[in-house]
Amino acid sequence: MKRLQKILSSKANLVFFAMLIQLAILVAGLIAFMDSFYIFYSLSIVLSFAVVLWILNDTSNPAYKIAWLIPILVFPIFGGIFYLFFGKIRLSGKMKQQIKEGEKWVRPLTTRGSEDLRRLESLNIDAAMQSRYLSVNARNPVWTHTASEYLPSGEIAFARITEALKKAEHFIFIEFFIIGEGRMWETILSILAEKAKLGVDVRVMYDDFGCLGRLPSNYEKRLEAMGIKCAVFNLLKPLLSASYNHRDHRKILVIDGRVGFTGGINLADEYINEFPRFGHWKDNAIMLEGDAVASFTSMFLKLWSFARRKHDDDLRYEIFPQEGWPVLESDGFVQPYEDSPLDSELVGENVYLNIIGKAKRYLYITTPYLIIDNEMLMALTLAAKNGLDVRIITPHIPDKWYVHAVTRANYRALVAGGVRIFEYLPGFIHSKTFVADDIFGTVGTINLDFRSLYLHFECGVWLYGCRSLFAMRDDFLATLGKCQEVTIAELDAIKIHRKVAGWLLKVFSPLL
Repeated sequence: MKRLQKILSSKANLVFFAMLIQLAILVAGLIAFMDSFYIFYSLSIVLSFAVVLWILNDTSNPAYKIAWLIPILVFPIFGGIFYLFFGKIRLSGKMKQQIKEGEKWVRPLTTRGSEDLRRLESLNIDAAMQSRYLSVNARNPVWTHTASEYLPSGEIAFARITEALKKAEHFIFIEFFIIGEGRMWETILSILAEKAKLGVDVRVMYDDFGCLGRLPSNYEKRLEAMGIKCAVFNLLKPLLSASYNHRDHRKILVIDGRVGFTGGINLADEYINEFPRFGHWKDNAIMLEGDAVASFTSMFLKLWSFARRKHDDDLRYEIFPQEGWPVLESDGFVQPYEDSPLDSELVGENVYLNIIGKAKRYLYITTPYLIIDNEMLMALTLAAKNGLDVRIITPHIPDKWYVHAVTRANYRALVAGGVRIFEYLPGFIHSKTFVADDIFGTVGTINLDFRSLYLHFECGVWLYGCRSLFAMRDDFLATLGKCQEVTIAELDAIKIHRKVAGWLLKVFSPLL
């Protein structure tokens, strides 16, 4: 009985059952209309035809178009209607307007960085072109006077985070896709509660979908009772809506505007291997100290205003470097950036494509998912055919079997094109990094899959000429020692039913 009560009271189950009921009502309503079969059928065909024309002329990714065209053509009676309900990949007008309203309360950074960009241009024109793209399209400038430290595991990142949190004096901003109860979060929470008692402004924002089943219902009220301001992004409600596709997948931690973190790790125990969920969990983060942290402060405040639904006193935070702050010695050029479904600009994917296109000697990539479109496939194989040493590390033990099946379905074209792929044998690799030629690189939250590249709010740090790039390279090479290379012979040996399943899943991968 207690187990049944727990199941019935679970927010995840309540939302799921409510949506299932609504879906059943929708289908029943459509079937009811079939009493007037010819009228219903004719209208459905016309609607599906109109939707097909719309999809064909839309500017969305071709793979996404195919994934919807097939079910619409196979099931024309229901296909067009379901596309109208669930097929949108951009934010609703209302949601977009609310987020833009919140952005007005944060001073823009677009006027910064022109001097640093000119310096970068004098050193490397290719790097300056990439930086200029981010300055214009991600609205975050390039910075110097910033130290970067690459953190090659969740355990190391956790230690550095707790150390930095204990030194907070003015404010702590935390924004993560997943927060889960356990040792990692409880350790951090105890520090946050103590800092809030001392008058430090502590703010926590998490994604409601990402924390589904990990945090109790109304957890934000528990944090507020501890003196911690809390905002829940895109609150789940028991209503059918395509807006739940848009999740806050970012990981941002800012302390006093001078220290910032981002990367692959979330705040849950599997990320520090407190328990073996999918074998050994390999992850990473990067810590910034100095002027570039202003970009992360700005990113947080813009989305905070939307999720909080009020503007509080955000404006009292001066996110720019202040007079009297210590000026750090420049260690290369650092440029935090954000990607969002607010527009059709694919910032995350273009950062990756730019690095691929500029690499001259080697390109090392780590990613948990390798669900790439034709543009990324062609860029990687062309680079390899041109003689570039392209290596990618993916997991051997998946977190989602169907996603891993699609990842493996992409191996053959890449390996045949000269890209070397390695699976991390001890378990699951969750880090998302690109490093090239010891001079270019990026660390962030952006997976090589459709959701990260098109649907989610994401962030990362682009690096040029930083010492942390050598640490990224060395970590990749050390991880290779725990990997097994994927060969054509191995791919040929896969049983035919698994190949067919992978091909089918690949067709519908943009919808997964």
